[in-house]
Amino acid sequence: MADISHPPMEQLQDLEYCIDSNPTWVETFILAFQNYILMLGTTVMIPSALVPLMGGSYHDKAIVIQHLLFASGWNTVLQTFCGTRLPVVMGGSYAYYIPVLYIIGDSSLQKISDPHQRFLQTMQAIQGSLIVASIIPIFLGFSKVWGLFSRFFSPLGMAPVVGLAGLGLYNRGFPAVGNCVEIGIPMILIVIALSQYLKHIRPVEDIPIFERFPILICVSIIWVYSHILTSAGAYKNAPDNTQYSCRTDRAYIISSAPWFRAPYPGQWGAPTFHPGHVFAMMSAVLVSMIESTAAYKAASRLAIATPPPAYVLSRGIGWQGLGILSDALIGTGTASTVLVENVGLLGLTKVGSRRVVEVSAGFMIFFSFLGKFGALFASIPFPIFAGLYCVLFGIVGSVGLSFLQFTNMNSMRNLFITGISLFLGISVPQYFNEFSLFSRHHLPVNTHAGWFNAFFNTIFSSPPTVGLIVAVVLDNTLDVEKSKKDRGMPWWAKFRTFRGDNRNEEFYSLPFNLNRCCPTT
Repeated sequence: MADISHPPMEQLQDLEYCIDSNPTWVETFILAFQNYILMLGTTVMIPSALVPLMGGSYHDKAIVIQHLLFASGWNTVLQTFCGTRLPVVMGGSYAYYIPVLYIIGDSSLQKISDPHQRFLQTMQAIQGSLIVASIIPIFLGFSKVWGLFSRFFSPLGMAPVVGLAGLGLYNRGFPAVGNCVEIGIPMILIVIALSQYLKHIRPVEDIPIFERFPILICVSIIWVYSHILTSAGAYKNAPDNTQYSCRTDRAYIISSAPWFRAPYPGQWGAPTFHPGHVFAMMSAVLVSMIESTAAYKAASRLAIATPPPAYVLSRGIGWQGLGILSDALIGTGTASTVLVENVGLLGLTKVGSRRVVEVSAGFMIFFSFLGKFGALFASIPFPIFAGLYCVLFGIVGSVGLSFLQFTNMNSMRNLFITGISLFLGISVPQYFNEFSLFSRHHLPVNTHAGWFNAFFNTIFSSPPTVGLIVAVVLDNTLDVEKSKKDRGMPWWAKFRTFRGDNRNEEFYSLPFNLNRCCPTT
Protein backbone atom coordinates (compact mmCIF):
# COMPACT_ATOMS: atom_id res chain seq x y z
CA MET A 1 0.00 0.00 0.00
CA ALA A 2 2.89 2.36 0.75
CA ASP A 3 3.96 2.25 -2.89
CA ILE A 4 0.60 3.45 -4.20
CA SER A 5 -0.29 5.93 -1.46
CA HIS A 6 -0.69 9.55 -2.49
CA PRO A 7 -1.04 11.73 0.61
CA PRO A 8 -3.06 14.97 0.37
CA MET A 9 -1.02 17.95 -0.80
CA GLU A 10 -1.88 21.52 0.11
CA GLN A 11 -0.16 22.90 -2.97
CA LEU A 12 0.39 21.43 -6.42
CA GLN A 13 3.99 20.58 -7.15
CA ASP A 14 4.31 20.22 -10.92
CA LEU A 15 3.59 23.81 -11.97
CA GLU A 16 6.41 26.00 -13.31
CA TYR A 17 5.55 29.44 -11.91
CA CYS A 18 3.53 30.25 -8.82
CA ILE A 19 1.56 33.39 -8.08
CA ASP A 20 4.57 35.53 -7.15
CA SER A 21 7.23 34.08 -9.46
CA ASN A 22 7.53 35.32 -13.01
CA PRO A 23 8.74 34.11 -16.40
CA THR A 24 11.10 36.25 -18.45
CA TRP A 25 9.59 39.45 -19.82
CA VAL A 26 9.41 38.02 -23.36
CA GLU A 27 7.53 34.95 -22.13
CA THR A 28 5.36 37.16 -19.92
CA PHE A 29 4.17 39.28 -22.85
CA ILE A 30 3.45 36.23 -25.03
CA LEU A 31 1.59 34.48 -22.19
CA ALA A 32 -0.33 37.69 -21.47
CA PHE A 33 -1.40 37.97 -25.12
CA GLN A 34 -2.52 34.33 -24.92
CA ASN A 35 -4.76 35.24 -21.97
CA TYR A 36 -6.14 38.15 -23.98
CA ILE A 37 -6.99 35.97 -26.99
CA LEU A 38 -8.74 33.41 -24.78
CA MET A 39 -11.03 35.91 -23.05
CA LEU A 40 -12.28 37.26 -26.37
CA GLY A 41 -14.70 34.36 -26.81
CA THR A 42 -16.94 35.44 -23.93
CA THR A 43 -16.32 39.14 -24.61
CA VAL A 44 -17.68 38.83 -28.15
CA MET A 45 -20.46 36.30 -27.62
CA ILE A 46 -22.41 38.16 -24.92
CA PRO A 47 -22.84 41.45 -26.86
CA SER A 48 -23.40 39.47 -30.08
CA ALA A 49 -26.36 37.73 -28.46
CA LEU A 50 -27.86 40.67 -26.57
CA VAL A 51 -27.25 43.86 -28.58
CA PRO A 52 -29.41 42.83 -31.61
CA LEU A 53 -32.28 42.02 -29.23
CA MET A 54 -32.01 45.55 -27.83
CA GLY A 55 -32.35 47.00 -31.31
CA GLY A 56 -28.66 47.78 -31.70
CA SER A 57 -26.83 47.78 -35.04
CA TYR A 58 -23.54 46.10 -35.96
CA HIS A 59 -21.85 49.39 -35.09
CA ASP A 60 -23.50 49.41 -31.65
CA LYS A 61 -22.40 45.81 -31.11
CA ALA A 62 -18.80 46.65 -31.98
CA ILE A 63 -18.79 49.56 -29.53
CA VAL A 64 -20.30 47.47 -26.72
CA ILE A 65 -17.58 44.86 -27.30
CA GLN A 66 -14.96 47.61 -26.99
CA HIS A 67 -16.56 48.85 -23.77
CA LEU A 68 -16.69 45.34 -22.32
CA LEU A 69 -13.06 44.76 -23.29
CA PHE A 70 -11.98 47.98 -21.57
CA ALA A 71 -14.02 47.19 -18.45
CA SER A 72 -12.56 43.67 -18.34
CA GLY A 73 -9.04 45.04 -18.41
CA TRP A 74 -9.77 47.67 -15.77
CA ASN A 75 -11.53 45.17 -13.47
CA THR A 76 -8.67 42.69 -13.89
CA VAL A 77 -6.26 45.41 -12.74
CA LEU A 78 -8.45 46.12 -9.69
CA GLN A 79 -8.69 42.45 -8.77
CA THR A 80 -4.99 41.60 -9.16
CA PHE A 81 -3.71 44.73 -7.40
CA CYS A 82 -6.33 45.40 -4.73
CA GLY A 83 -8.74 42.44 -4.63
CA THR A 84 -7.82 38.82 -4.03
CA ARG A 85 -4.47 39.41 -5.83
CA LEU A 86 -4.98 36.06 -7.56
CA PRO A 87 -4.04 35.73 -11.27
CA VAL A 88 -7.66 35.85 -12.50
CA VAL A 89 -9.06 37.56 -15.58
CA MET A 90 -12.33 39.42 -15.06
CA GLY A 91 -14.83 39.50 -17.91
CA GLY A 92 -18.47 39.52 -18.94
CA SER A 93 -20.75 37.03 -17.20
CA TYR A 94 -23.55 34.91 -18.65
CA ALA A 95 -25.21 35.11 -15.23
CA TYR A 96 -26.73 38.44 -16.31
CA TYR A 97 -28.34 36.98 -19.40
CA ILE A 98 -31.83 36.31 -17.96
CA PRO A 99 -32.18 39.67 -16.12
CA VAL A 100 -31.02 41.52 -19.23
CA LEU A 101 -33.55 39.61 -21.34
CA TYR A 102 -36.23 40.59 -18.82
CA ILE A 103 -35.26 44.26 -19.18
CA ILE A 104 -35.16 43.97 -22.98
CA GLY A 105 -38.68 42.52 -22.94
CA ASP A 106 -40.12 45.30 -20.80
CA SER A 107 -43.31 46.50 -22.49
CA SER A 108 -42.36 50.17 -22.09
CA LEU A 109 -39.17 49.55 -24.07
CA GLN A 110 -40.75 47.29 -26.67
CA LYS A 111 -43.17 50.08 -27.58
CA ILE A 112 -40.31 52.23 -28.91
CA SER A 113 -40.48 52.00 -32.70
CA ASP A 114 -37.04 53.39 -33.52
CA PRO A 115 -34.50 50.54 -33.02
CA HIS A 116 -31.63 52.84 -32.09
CA GLN A 117 -33.68 54.70 -29.49
CA ARG A 118 -34.86 51.39 -28.08
CA PHE A 119 -31.24 50.25 -27.85
CA LEU A 120 -30.21 53.43 -26.02
CA GLN A 121 -33.06 53.32 -23.53
CA THR A 122 -32.58 49.59 -22.91
CA MET A 123 -28.90 50.17 -22.23
CA GLN A 124 -29.78 53.02 -19.85
CA ALA A 125 -32.16 50.71 -17.96
CA ILE A 126 -29.47 48.01 -17.69
CA GLN A 127 -26.97 50.58 -16.43
CA GLY A 128 -29.36 51.85 -13.77
CA SER A 129 -30.17 48.37 -12.47
CA LEU A 130 -26.46 47.44 -12.32
CA ILE A 131 -25.59 50.62 -10.42
CA VAL A 132 -28.05 49.77 -7.64
CA ALA A 133 -27.33 46.01 -7.67
CA SER A 134 -23.57 46.64 -7.31
CA ILE A 135 -24.26 47.82 -3.75
CA ILE A 136 -24.72 44.17 -2.71
CA PRO A 137 -21.14 42.93 -3.38
CA ILE A 138 -19.67 46.26 -2.28
CA PHE A 139 -21.44 45.98 1.07
CA LEU A 140 -20.97 42.22 1.58
CA GLY A 141 -17.32 42.48 0.58
CA PHE A 142 -16.03 45.54 2.38
CA SER A 143 -18.14 44.86 5.49
CA LYS A 144 -16.52 41.37 5.54
CA VAL A 145 -19.92 39.69 5.78
CA TRP A 146 -19.01 37.50 2.80
CA GLY A 147 -15.95 36.33 4.70
CA LEU A 148 -18.09 35.44 7.70
CA PHE A 149 -20.38 33.44 5.44
CA SER A 150 -17.36 31.58 4.07
CA ARG A 151 -16.81 30.08 7.53
CA PHE A 152 -19.52 27.61 6.57
CA PHE A 153 -17.39 26.36 3.67
CA SER A 154 -15.45 23.14 4.09
CA PRO A 155 -13.37 21.17 1.55
CA LEU A 156 -16.32 18.78 1.24
CA GLY A 157 -18.80 21.60 0.66
CA MET A 158 -16.64 23.51 -1.81
CA ALA A 159 -15.52 20.52 -3.89
CA PRO A 160 -18.79 20.23 -5.84
CA VAL A 161 -19.17 24.02 -6.05
CA VAL A 162 -15.74 24.53 -7.60
CA GLY A 163 -16.23 21.40 -9.71
CA LEU A 164 -19.50 22.75 -11.08
CA ALA A 165 -17.84 26.09 -11.90
CA GLY A 166 -16.10 24.13 -14.67
CA LEU A 167 -18.28 21.10 -15.40
CA GLY A 168 -21.48 23.13 -15.27
CA LEU A 169 -20.38 25.04 -18.37
CA TYR A 170 -20.57 21.96 -20.60
CA ASN A 171 -23.19 23.61 -22.84
CA ARG A 172 -20.55 26.12 -23.98
CA GLY A 173 -18.22 23.28 -24.90
CA PHE A 174 -19.09 20.50 -27.32
CA PRO A 175 -22.63 21.71 -28.14
CA ALA A 176 -20.97 24.86 -29.55
CA VAL A 177 -18.24 22.76 -31.20
CA GLY A 178 -21.04 20.85 -32.92
CA ASN A 179 -22.11 24.02 -34.72
CA CYS A 180 -18.95 23.69 -36.82
CA VAL A 181 -17.29 20.33 -36.20
CA GLU A 182 -14.76 20.76 -39.00
CA ILE A 183 -12.94 23.45 -37.01
CA GLY A 184 -14.07 22.64 -33.45
CA ILE A 185 -12.92 19.01 -33.28
CA PRO A 186 -9.47 19.67 -34.84
CA MET A 187 -9.09 22.42 -32.23
CA ILE A 188 -9.66 19.96 -29.38
CA LEU A 189 -7.31 17.37 -30.84
CA ILE A 190 -4.47 19.81 -31.55
CA VAL A 191 -4.67 21.41 -28.09
CA ILE A 192 -4.43 18.00 -26.42
CA ALA A 193 -1.62 16.89 -28.74
CA LEU A 194 0.51 19.99 -28.23
CA SER A 195 -0.01 20.52 -24.50
CA GLN A 196 0.22 16.87 -23.44
CA TYR A 197 1.95 14.64 -26.00
CA LEU A 198 4.46 17.16 -27.37
CA LYS A 199 5.07 19.13 -24.20
CA HIS A 200 8.60 17.79 -23.73
CA ILE A 201 9.75 19.02 -27.14
CA ARG A 202 11.74 22.23 -26.68
CA PRO A 203 12.99 23.56 -30.02
CA VAL A 204 13.96 27.05 -28.76
CA GLU A 205 16.30 27.74 -25.82
CA ASP A 206 14.96 24.88 -23.73
CA ILE A 207 11.52 26.58 -23.50
CA PRO A 208 8.53 24.18 -23.59
CA ILE A 209 6.84 26.12 -26.39
CA PHE A 210 4.05 23.62 -27.05
CA GLU A 211 3.15 23.37 -23.37
CA ARG A 212 3.54 27.07 -22.61
CA PHE A 213 1.79 28.60 -25.67
CA PRO A 214 -0.74 26.00 -26.92
CA ILE A 215 -3.60 28.52 -27.26
CA LEU A 216 -1.70 30.89 -29.54
CA ILE A 217 -0.37 28.07 -31.71
CA CYS A 218 -3.69 26.24 -32.02
CA VAL A 219 -5.83 29.33 -32.58
CA SER A 220 -3.45 30.52 -35.31
CA ILE A 221 -3.53 27.16 -37.11
CA ILE A 222 -7.30 26.64 -36.95
CA TRP A 223 -8.10 30.30 -37.66
CA VAL A 224 -6.05 30.16 -40.89
CA TYR A 225 -7.66 26.81 -41.72
CA SER A 226 -11.17 28.23 -41.21
CA HIS A 227 -10.30 31.25 -43.36
CA ILE A 228 -9.16 28.93 -46.15
CA LEU A 229 -12.47 27.06 -45.93
CA THR A 230 -14.36 30.36 -46.05
CA SER A 231 -12.38 31.68 -49.03
CA ALA A 232 -12.75 28.39 -50.89
CA GLY A 233 -16.54 28.65 -50.68
CA ALA A 234 -17.05 25.66 -48.40
CA TYR A 235 -20.00 27.40 -46.72
CA LYS A 236 -21.45 29.15 -49.76
CA ASN A 237 -24.75 27.25 -49.65
CA ALA A 238 -24.71 26.29 -45.97
CA PRO A 239 -27.54 27.20 -43.55
CA ASP A 240 -27.33 30.60 -41.86
CA ASN A 241 -26.39 29.11 -38.46
CA THR A 242 -23.50 27.17 -40.01
CA GLN A 243 -22.27 30.23 -41.88
CA TYR A 244 -22.42 32.36 -38.73
CA SER A 245 -20.49 29.74 -36.72
CA CYS A 246 -17.91 28.73 -39.30
CA ARG A 247 -17.17 31.68 -41.56
CA THR A 248 -14.53 34.23 -40.64
CA ASP A 249 -16.37 37.10 -42.33
CA ARG A 250 -19.89 36.89 -40.90
CA ALA A 251 -19.47 38.63 -37.54
CA TYR A 252 -19.30 42.10 -39.20
CA ILE A 253 -17.18 43.27 -36.29
CA ILE A 254 -14.16 44.53 -38.23
CA SER A 255 -16.17 46.59 -40.71
CA SER A 256 -18.39 48.03 -37.95
CA ALA A 257 -15.70 48.90 -35.43
CA PRO A 258 -14.27 52.47 -35.39
CA TRP A 259 -10.53 52.91 -35.84
CA PHE A 260 -10.18 54.65 -32.49
CA ARG A 261 -12.65 55.15 -29.70
CA ALA A 262 -12.19 55.84 -25.99
CA PRO A 263 -14.87 54.29 -23.75
CA TYR A 264 -16.30 56.77 -21.27
CA PRO A 265 -19.17 56.91 -18.75
CA GLY A 266 -22.52 58.16 -19.91
CA GLN A 267 -22.07 57.40 -23.59
CA TRP A 268 -25.54 55.85 -23.85
CA GLY A 269 -27.20 58.62 -21.83
CA ALA A 270 -28.29 58.99 -18.21
CA PRO A 271 -29.09 55.67 -16.45
CA THR A 272 -32.73 54.99 -15.62
CA PHE A 273 -33.97 53.17 -12.54
CA HIS A 274 -36.87 50.75 -12.22
CA PRO A 275 -37.47 48.65 -9.06
CA GLY A 276 -38.32 45.49 -11.01
CA HIS A 277 -35.18 45.76 -13.14
CA VAL A 278 -33.03 46.27 -10.04
CA PHE A 279 -34.50 43.30 -8.20
CA ALA A 280 -33.99 41.03 -11.21
CA MET A 281 -30.39 42.21 -11.59
CA MET A 282 -29.65 41.47 -7.93
CA SER A 283 -30.02 37.76 -8.64
CA ALA A 284 -27.29 37.90 -11.28
CA VAL A 285 -25.00 39.78 -8.90
CA LEU A 286 -25.47 37.08 -6.24
CA VAL A 287 -24.80 34.33 -8.79
CA SER A 288 -21.65 36.07 -10.07
CA MET A 289 -20.38 36.37 -6.48
CA ILE A 290 -20.80 32.62 -5.91
CA GLU A 291 -19.27 31.71 -9.26
CA SER A 292 -16.33 34.03 -8.64
CA THR A 293 -15.76 32.59 -5.16
CA ALA A 294 -15.54 29.12 -6.69
CA ALA A 295 -13.14 30.43 -9.36
CA TYR A 296 -10.96 32.09 -6.69
CA LYS A 297 -10.63 28.75 -4.93
CA ALA A 298 -9.62 27.04 -8.18
CA ALA A 299 -7.20 29.82 -9.17
CA SER A 300 -5.44 29.72 -5.81
CA ARG A 301 -4.71 26.03 -6.25
CA LEU A 302 -3.53 26.39 -9.85
CA ALA A 303 -1.32 29.34 -8.86
CA ILE A 304 0.32 27.25 -6.09
CA ALA A 305 -1.10 29.57 -3.42
CA THR A 306 -2.88 28.79 -0.19
CA PRO A 307 -6.72 28.88 -0.24
CA PRO A 308 -7.74 32.55 0.05
CA PRO A 309 -8.63 33.41 3.67
CA ALA A 310 -12.05 34.81 4.54
CA TYR A 311 -10.72 38.38 4.60
CA VAL A 312 -9.21 38.01 1.12
CA LEU A 313 -12.45 36.58 -0.29
CA SER A 314 -14.35 39.53 1.17
CA ARG A 315 -11.85 41.98 -0.26
CA GLY A 316 -12.12 40.37 -3.68
CA ILE A 317 -15.92 40.46 -3.66
CA GLY A 318 -15.86 44.12 -2.57
CA TRP A 319 -13.61 45.10 -5.46
CA GLN A 320 -15.69 42.98 -7.80
CA GLY A 321 -18.66 45.09 -6.71
CA LEU A 322 -16.75 48.23 -7.65
CA GLY A 323 -15.99 46.56 -10.96
CA ILE A 324 -19.71 45.95 -11.54
CA LEU A 325 -20.30 49.63 -10.79
CA SER A 326 -17.71 50.61 -13.39
CA ASP A 327 -19.36 48.22 -15.89
CA ALA A 328 -22.63 50.03 -15.27
CA LEU A 329 -21.15 53.49 -15.69
CA ILE A 330 -19.31 52.61 -18.91
CA GLY A 331 -22.26 50.66 -20.35
CA THR A 332 -21.18 47.11 -21.16
CA GLY A 333 -24.62 45.48 -21.26
CA THR A 334 -23.50 42.93 -18.67
CA ALA A 335 -21.17 42.85 -15.64
CA SER A 336 -18.00 41.19 -14.45
CA THR A 337 -17.12 37.84 -13.00
CA VAL A 338 -14.00 35.66 -13.04
CA LEU A 339 -13.55 33.99 -16.44
CA VAL A 340 -13.31 30.25 -15.78
CA GLU A 341 -11.53 29.56 -19.07
CA ASN A 342 -8.58 31.75 -18.04
CA VAL A 343 -8.42 29.97 -14.69
CA GLY A 344 -8.14 26.69 -16.59
CA LEU A 345 -5.34 28.19 -18.67
CA LEU A 346 -3.22 28.45 -15.51
CA GLY A 347 -3.28 24.67 -15.25
CA LEU A 348 -2.81 24.00 -18.96
CA THR A 349 0.32 26.17 -19.22
CA LYS A 350 1.52 25.52 -15.66
CA VAL A 351 2.01 29.26 -15.22
CA GLY A 352 0.21 30.87 -12.28
CA SER A 353 2.10 34.17 -12.36
CA ARG A 354 0.16 37.26 -11.30
CA ARG A 355 2.32 39.47 -13.52
CA VAL A 356 1.18 37.62 -16.65
CA VAL A 357 -2.46 38.44 -15.92
CA GLU A 358 -1.64 42.06 -15.08
CA VAL A 359 0.09 42.48 -18.45
CA SER A 360 -2.86 40.80 -20.19
CA ALA A 361 -5.11 43.48 -18.65
CA GLY A 362 -2.91 46.02 -20.45
CA PHE A 363 -3.61 44.27 -23.76
CA MET A 364 -7.36 44.42 -23.08
CA ILE A 365 -7.30 48.14 -22.38
CA PHE A 366 -4.96 48.88 -25.30
CA PHE A 367 -7.06 47.02 -27.90
CA SER A 368 -10.29 48.48 -26.52
CA PHE A 369 -9.12 51.87 -27.83
CA LEU A 370 -7.93 50.56 -31.22
CA GLY A 371 -11.25 49.29 -32.53
CA LYS A 372 -10.18 47.80 -35.86
CA PHE A 373 -7.20 45.92 -34.43
CA GLY A 374 -9.19 44.59 -31.50
CA ALA A 375 -12.01 43.57 -33.83
CA LEU A 376 -9.56 41.57 -35.97
CA PHE A 377 -8.92 39.14 -33.11
CA ALA A 378 -12.53 39.32 -31.95
CA SER A 379 -13.65 37.92 -35.33
CA ILE A 380 -12.30 34.45 -34.53
CA PRO A 381 -15.17 31.93 -35.03
CA PHE A 382 -16.66 30.86 -31.70
CA PRO A 383 -16.31 27.05 -32.26
CA ILE A 384 -12.55 27.62 -32.00
CA PHE A 385 -13.07 28.95 -28.47
CA ALA A 386 -15.57 26.19 -27.72
CA GLY A 387 -12.91 23.60 -28.55
CA LEU A 388 -10.60 25.26 -26.02
CA TYR A 389 -13.38 25.34 -23.43
CA CYS A 390 -13.76 21.55 -23.64
CA VAL A 391 -10.24 21.28 -22.23
CA LEU A 392 -10.06 24.31 -19.92
CA PHE A 393 -13.43 23.91 -18.20
CA GLY A 394 -12.54 20.28 -17.54
CA ILE A 395 -9.33 21.33 -15.79
CA VAL A 396 -11.25 23.66 -13.45
CA GLY A 397 -13.80 20.94 -12.74
CA SER A 398 -11.06 18.49 -11.77
CA VAL A 399 -9.45 21.09 -9.49
CA GLY A 400 -12.72 21.28 -7.59
CA LEU A 401 -12.86 17.52 -7.20
CA SER A 402 -9.26 17.56 -5.93
CA PHE A 403 -10.51 19.17 -2.69
CA LEU A 404 -12.04 15.78 -1.83
CA GLN A 405 -8.53 14.48 -1.03
CA PHE A 406 -8.76 16.35 2.29
CA THR A 407 -11.99 14.58 3.24
CA ASN A 408 -12.97 11.05 4.16
CA MET A 409 -14.56 9.67 1.03
CA ASN A 410 -15.13 6.34 2.76
CA SER A 411 -17.88 8.09 4.74
CA MET A 412 -21.42 7.46 3.50
CA ARG A 413 -22.37 10.94 4.70
CA ASN A 414 -19.71 12.54 2.50
CA LEU A 415 -20.59 10.37 -0.49
CA PHE A 416 -24.24 11.39 -0.14
CA ILE A 417 -23.49 15.12 0.05
CA THR A 418 -21.01 15.06 -2.83
CA GLY A 419 -23.19 12.96 -5.07
CA ILE A 420 -26.47 14.82 -4.60
CA SER A 421 -24.90 18.29 -4.84
CA LEU A 422 -23.08 17.39 -8.07
CA PHE A 423 -26.15 15.74 -9.58
CA LEU A 424 -28.60 18.49 -8.67
CA GLY A 425 -26.04 21.15 -9.61
CA ILE A 426 -26.10 19.80 -13.16
CA SER A 427 -29.67 18.50 -13.34
CA VAL A 428 -31.60 21.52 -12.02
CA PRO A 429 -30.00 24.11 -14.36
CA GLN A 430 -30.39 21.65 -17.24
CA TYR A 431 -34.13 21.50 -16.52
CA PHE A 432 -34.35 25.30 -16.56
CA ASN A 433 -32.41 25.49 -19.83
CA GLU A 434 -34.49 22.79 -21.55
CA PHE A 435 -37.74 24.35 -20.32
CA SER A 436 -36.71 27.64 -21.85
CA LEU A 437 -35.63 25.96 -25.09
CA PHE A 438 -38.87 24.08 -25.72
CA SER A 439 -41.36 26.59 -24.34
CA ARG A 440 -39.78 29.51 -26.26
CA HIS A 441 -41.75 31.97 -24.14
CA HIS A 442 -41.59 31.11 -20.45
CA LEU A 443 -39.05 29.82 -17.97
CA PRO A 444 -40.07 27.38 -15.19
CA VAL A 445 -40.74 30.14 -12.64
CA ASN A 446 -43.58 31.92 -14.41
CA THR A 447 -45.76 34.28 -12.40
CA HIS A 448 -47.33 37.63 -13.23
CA ALA A 449 -44.30 39.37 -11.67
CA GLY A 450 -41.56 39.41 -14.29
CA TRP A 451 -38.89 40.57 -11.85
CA PHE A 452 -39.72 37.63 -9.55
CA ASN A 453 -39.43 35.20 -12.46
CA ALA A 454 -36.09 36.64 -13.57
CA PHE A 455 -34.70 36.50 -10.03
CA PHE A 456 -35.39 32.82 -9.36
CA ASN A 457 -34.79 31.63 -12.91
CA THR A 458 -31.33 33.20 -12.73
CA ILE A 459 -30.54 31.61 -9.36
CA PHE A 460 -31.53 28.10 -10.43
CA SER A 461 -29.90 28.33 -13.87
CA SER A 462 -26.42 28.52 -12.28
CA PRO A 463 -24.77 25.13 -11.52
CA PRO A 464 -22.32 26.51 -8.89
CA THR A 465 -25.17 28.35 -7.13
CA VAL A 466 -27.41 25.27 -6.97
CA GLY A 467 -24.40 23.19 -5.91
CA LEU A 468 -23.53 25.64 -3.13
CA ILE A 469 -27.10 25.74 -1.81
CA VAL A 470 -27.30 21.94 -1.63
CA ALA A 471 -23.73 21.18 -0.51
CA VAL A 472 -23.30 23.91 2.11
CA VAL A 473 -26.73 23.38 3.66
CA LEU A 474 -26.32 19.61 3.92
CA ASP A 475 -22.70 19.85 5.06
CA ASN A 476 -23.64 22.19 7.90
CA THR A 477 -26.75 20.34 9.06
CA LEU A 478 -25.94 16.61 8.81
CA ASP A 479 -23.95 15.21 11.78
CA VAL A 480 -21.84 18.35 11.93
CA GLU A 481 -20.05 17.80 15.26
CA LYS A 482 -19.27 14.14 14.55
CA SER A 483 -17.94 14.84 11.08
CA LYS A 484 -15.49 17.74 11.48
CA LYS A 485 -12.50 15.62 10.57
CA ASP A 486 -14.34 13.78 7.78
CA ARG A 487 -15.36 17.13 6.24
CA GLY A 488 -11.73 18.27 6.08
CA MET A 489 -12.17 21.10 8.58
CA PRO A 490 -8.84 20.53 10.42
CA TRP A 491 -7.02 21.09 7.13
CA TRP A 492 -9.13 24.13 6.18
CA ALA A 493 -9.08 25.85 9.60
CA LYS A 494 -5.62 27.40 9.37
CA PHE A 495 -6.47 29.06 6.06
CA ARG A 496 -9.57 30.80 7.38
CA THR A 497 -7.69 33.75 8.86
CA PHE A 498 -5.03 35.91 7.24
CA ARG A 499 -2.54 35.17 10.04
CA GLY A 500 -3.44 31.49 10.20
CA ASP A 501 -0.62 30.53 7.82
CA ASN A 502 2.52 32.56 7.19
CA ARG A 503 2.23 31.91 3.44
CA ASN A 504 -0.99 33.93 3.29
CA GLU A 505 0.88 37.19 3.78
CA GLU A 506 3.30 36.31 1.00
CA PHE A 507 0.51 35.61 -1.49
CA TYR A 508 -2.24 38.06 -0.54
CA SER A 509 -0.68 41.16 1.02
CA LEU A 510 -1.49 44.38 -0.81
CA PRO A 511 1.32 46.24 -2.63
CA PHE A 512 2.85 49.53 -1.49
CA ASN A 513 2.12 48.78 2.20
CA LEU A 514 -1.60 49.31 1.64
CA ASN A 515 -2.34 46.73 4.32
CA ARG A 516 -1.94 49.57 6.81
CA CYS A 517 -5.09 51.11 5.33
CA CYS A 518 -6.91 47.76 5.02
CA PRO A 519 -6.53 45.79 8.27
CA THR A 520 -6.64 42.03 7.77
CA THR A 521 -8.82 41.10 10.72
